[in-house]
Amino acid sequence: MKSFTLIETLVVIAIFSLVIGAIFGSVTVLYTIHDYTFQQSSAVDEARRGVETMVREIREAKPGDDGSYILKTAEDFQIVFYSDIDKDSNTEMVRYFVEENNLKKGVTDSGGWPIEYAPENENVSILSNYIRNSPPIFRYFDGQGIELPSPSRLKDTKLMKVFLVVNVDPSRPSKDYILESTVQIRNLKENL
Repeated sequence: MKSFTLIETLVVIAIFSLVIGAIFGSVTVLYTIHDYTFQQSSAVDEARRGVETMVREIREAKPGDDGSYILKTAEDFQIVFYSDIDKDSNTEMVRYFVEENNLKKGVTDSGGWPIEYAPENENVSILSNYIRNSPPIFRYFDGQGIELPSPSRLKDTKLMKVFLVVNVDPSRPSKDYILESTVQIRNLKENL
């Protein structure tokens, strides 16, 4: 009668344990990579949709219902403008800004008499998480494509660039995903 010795049994158990450990370790690593990839992909898709919406709304900017100029604020990390974003023939004040690594959108409807845009009526929503911009999100250009300094942005802006850096894990800067778009404000165009 043949049987395993104690040493042979221990060797088989050790080899089996190593194989199971290697399989478990591989599955754990693959799951972690898949989870990061899924999160990054979702964040990029969310940011892409946010940029598309933002560009469309900026392109269609127009004077406010109270007679305000098209652009109210033109900063590196915030823009405030007027646009009929919900197609109800009333112009809303729209604010895009970054706060705590989130791209946010604030919308204020006009109201009252005389017509005004009350800041306390602003509805803020998060468009995208994981924004990691150190370079400006918004850049402003004149009709010839020359970048504008801060003091002349409001009156001279004809063209804008939107630049977002998205990364779920800031400890992996090599995994930054860059979204960039250019938009010409139709109601400020000079080259019709």
